[in-house]
Amino acid sequence: MNDTQDKISQIAEHYRAIIELLGEDPNREGLVKTPMRAAKAMYNVTCGYRENADEVMSQAIFEYAGSQIIVVKDIEFYSLCEHHILPFFGKVSIGYIPNGNMIGLSKLARVVNVFARRLQVQERLTSQICEAVMSSLSAHGVIVKCEAEHLCMKMRGVEKQDSSTVTIDYAGRFADSPELRREFYEMLGR
Repeated sequence: MNDTQDKISQIAEHYRAIIELLGEDPNREGLVKTPMRAAKAMYNVTCGYRENADEVMSQAIFEYAGSQIIVVKDIEFYSLCEHHILPFFGKVSIGYIPNGNMIGLSKLARVVNVFARRLQVQERLTSQICEAVMSSLSAHGVIVKCEAEHLCMKMRGVEKQDSSTVTIDYAGRFADSPELRREFYEMLGR
């Protein structure tokens, strides 16, 4: 058994114990395979722990002489709230001002997944994406907007079905220029 299979098996044992503690019979027909399915799903949705944002982005950085904002908007993501281990999901938009190079567009979507696929809070997710893009590109500026819905707000606690949360982080020239931030928002069409 390799290391990954061993970890998944251990996680499955814990899911089986949780099912029993909830008062269910893990040997019931519909639940027999649930611990292993849940373990595989959890291992998959936390794959960000086994990825490195700098390595992901360094695979597709290209020379670029442009100096205006580049925006990739509405990158969907799915994550797990670190407080309740319930899903939160939404969209991230990233803008950056190049400094002699640009990044392959799909790498921005991949870096979102690197940080979203962990036990996470939205505020940190937004900040980590901003820092990683700024660092990898040595950009003149980076701005990240994240809008998400949290099942911990919808399924439990206050149970507010129409709530959403917006977080923003920026660095470099975006930190110093309300005009650049406004241009980014206009590019998002909102």
